[in-house]
Amino acid sequence: MQNGTRAPFILGNSNIPPGSRAVVDIPFGKLYTHTELNIGAHVIHGRKDGPVLLVTAALHGDEINGVEICRRLLKLPRLNQLKGTLIIVPIVNTYGFVQQSRYLPDRRDLNRSFPGSEKGSLGSRMAFQFTDKILKNCTHAIDLHTGAIHRSNLPQVRASAKDKVALRMAEVFNAPIIIKAASRDGTMRGTANNLGIPLLLYEAGEALRFDEQSINVGVRGILNVMTDLGMLRAMRKKPTTKSLFSKKSSWVRAEHDGIARYYVGLGQTVKTGDVLAHIYSPYSDFEVAVPASFDGIVIGRNNLPLVNEGEALFHVAEVSSLDEAEKTLDAINDEVDNAMPPVLGEEYGVV
Repeated sequence: MQNGTRAPFILGNSNIPPGSRAVVDIPFGKLYTHTELNIGAHVIHGRKDGPVLLVTAALHGDEINGVEICRRLLKLPRLNQLKGTLIIVPIVNTYGFVQQSRYLPDRRDLNRSFPGSEKGSLGSRMAFQFTDKILKNCTHAIDLHTGAIHRSNLPQVRASAKDKVALRMAEVFNAPIIIKAASRDGTMRGTANNLGIPLLLYEAGEALRFDEQSINVGVRGILNVMTDLGMLRAMRKKPTTKSLFSKKSSWVRAEHDGIARYYVGLGQTVKTGDVLAHIYSPYSDFEVAVPASFDGIVIGRNNLPLVNEGEALFHVAEVSSLDEAEKTLDAINDEVDNAMPPVLGEEYGVV
């Protein structure tokens, strides 16, 4: 990139000239070992004006799929023609990432600490600094997540039904399913909504695991959003299948403790009464079926067969038509499978 006539982009104590990129380390405090906590932000400041898009990952330190999505995104030659500014924070919760943990050292959840406080707990202070120094500098945001440990999610995006810009981002992202859901108090998405910053939440895969399909959908989705925002030129191949919409989802829970045998995988459609699993006792002939309580599509699943009473087993989303859901999921998966390898090699330039 070569310098242009735009003003530099300021993040922390760094000035990034137009047509250049930099990694900015922002200090967020120290541990009792005198070890500094920094959050590294990649900043790509285009030569021409445009939106300021923030992409974040590992807000929960064990959710690492997004870290790989960020790596592949940063290697794209197309970013040399970027309009606007792209801020990528591949690891927000640096402590949790090092410890392979969802949480901060004080056992708090960083994504329940927003917007934070300058004088609060460690999590609250980090959330405050992140909001003040990074989030407030952006016009749009995409937050990358996975399921928890032993739980995997079908690639899905979530946006508030009241936020028309975020819904548009969700549609063009083109994940298999869009969940219209209000943001929770204490989350970065909720804080972004209050600041008037449209934020899209991407959920896919499982904690502490890379999932290639989830990564491919994520990279492709972010590029779709950037293209729609005018930050990148359109690719030759555009998505042709629209995402599914769901206004309601809920977990099917275990009514008994024991060992589970699961029969249904991610992306499968289920009807009311379908047997999703059996739970049995290793000490007796006891066995009980786990039925689906309504028609829908499985968007999340517990992968651990050892279950306690009340354990969340299957996350099912309601959709308008099961037949259309199956066709849509198959079509989107085919588009991702068929498009990503040649595109990555020929146009994305990413290995």
